[in-house]
Amino acid sequence: QVQLVESGGGLVQAGGSLRLSCVASGTIFGIVQMGWYRQVAGKQRELVATITNKGRTNYAGSLKERFTISRDNAKNTVHLQMVGLNIQDTGVYYCAAEDVHYGGRHWGRGTQVTVSS
Repeated sequence: QVQLVESGGGLVQAGGSLRLSCVASGTIFGIVQMGWYRQVAGKQRELVATITNKGRTNYAGSLKERFTISRDNAKNTVHLQMVGLNIQDTGVYYCAAEDVHYGGRHWGRGTQVTVSS
């Protein structure tokens, strides 16, 4: 069983920055990719960015210039550095992990990001 715990969300002014983190624990042997998704008001949950265990990244096209996904040396933690935040970035940000042994995707409970004008 895999557990994902997000941190780093909060309140920030427009134009500011936040760094989100997600720690994976439990039966993590089958994880091949981790990433971030978000749900903003009035929209479905959407891809933000993913990173494979080999370090290959993928971003939603509209976010690549402002957001950066990375993995730390422990290889069980993923980060999302967000700069130039605007009010449309407000929402719940979820960590996800693709697990080949589980045969699906694990989800964290989410962390709230609120950007003020």
